[in-house]
Amino acid sequence: MKTLPEKFIERMRAELKDGFPAFLACYNEAPVRGLRVNTLRIDPEAFARVSPWELEPTGKLPEGFIVRGAENVGRHPYHAAGLFYMQEPSAMSAIAAAPVDDSGMKVLDMCAAPGGKSGGVAARMKGKGILVSNEIVPKRALQLSYNLERLGVTNAAVISAKPEDIARELTGFFDVVLVDAPCSGEGMFRKDDTAIAEWSPEHVKACALRQSLILESAEKCLAPGGALVYSTCTFSHEENEGVIEDFLNKHRDFSVEHMERLYPHTSCGEGHFVCRMRRESVRPQASFEGFEPPRDRKLLPLVGSFVNDTLNNELPDGIVFRSWDTLRLVPKDMPAAVMKLRPYSVGTELIELKKNRYEPTHGFFMAALGQDYLRELEFEPDDPAIAAFLSGNTVPCPEDWRGWSAVSVRAGEEAFPVGFGKAVDGVMKNHIPKGLYIN
Repeated sequence: MKTLPEKFIERMRAELKDGFPAFLACYNEAPVRGLRVNTLRIDPEAFARVSPWELEPTGKLPEGFIVRGAENVGRHPYHAAGLFYMQEPSAMSAIAAAPVDDSGMKVLDMCAAPGGKSGGVAARMKGKGILVSNEIVPKRALQLSYNLERLGVTNAAVISAKPEDIARELTGFFDVVLVDAPCSGEGMFRKDDTAIAEWSPEHVKACALRQSLILESAEKCLAPGGALVYSTCTFSHEENEGVIEDFLNKHRDFSVEHMERLYPHTSCGEGHFVCRMRRESVRPQASFEGFEPPRDRKLLPLVGSFVNDTLNNELPDGIVFRSWDTLRLVPKDMPAAVMKLRPYSVGTELIELKKNRYEPTHGFFMAALGQDYLRELEFEPDDPAIAAFLSGNTVPCPEDWRGWSAVSVRAGEEAFPVGFGKAVDGVMKNHIPKGLYIN
């Protein structure tokens, strides 16, 4: 059994009373692994039919499952294709609590890395509306950007800003703000010895102070009638109900709509806390300037050539925006203010400009934009060729193919891109970014 901090044990014994023996006993058990099907790509029933692993519903989300007997999950072609995201089951409760749909909402994930909750929210938005996903640590923001790209999210901006800076630039913009706050991580004890080593009563108090400060910024970002969802993966009253009580005392125009605690001995997962609050006051709706298309008229014909060379259909509506040497497709409602907040990605990266020519990007082929490719090379998931391609190698293709092509893995009756290449003389040259190779 893990050696847990004595003061933590004392607190949990007093809190859980008769439930404490069962809580303590669960630390003799292995952590529960979860998988959330990415419904931007595939519906849960279809994925369950092709899954190479045993799945059991979590009961938290229709697309959420417990995974049994899964090894090397991140190396499977279905993972590279963004068909699922590995997510701790009880953490899915924050996605379930967020009142998000495909009606064109504006959503902020204030503490988003590595991207599990942003990805879950984006799937429910179905490419509609605006998602701004923030991570203040640059390295984690980059990983967040990669994960949302893999999942096919097209309506997001990934930024790396302080909460107070977001509040200043995007005051009153969002219909829903999600704060999955940095915490003392007591819900990580069963699977992370570092969380145990770093725990102390002083650390709990420091986390509670930081969480309250983040909520103060989150509140400023919320539009009239908006919902503020707060969650942690810890059990302490100070970081959960205590933070909520303090916030409600300061903001009388908010009320609690939903609150729940999950423990590892009473739910499937490691434990979580989630609370949804609603702003009841009415104040003027904020308005923001949007992105403007590039003034260089030579760029739009390049986009037309790109579409004609790679697709049988048209791109969806949006603003074509130039960012350095790339062209991006940005949703029309995306506020230009995100460019002041250390953006890592905005919308969908389409093409990279190289003098008077272009090259498509990995992000374009991974985007869930409803593309109908002129050329798509498909492989079964157990075909050695797909493993070879994901590790950076060339693969054979039809001799008469010329040009940019999607490379996809089959899952049942459909195929999903894992990357792209260029077909030349019967060979598909690999264009997956080297940092994404799976060896």
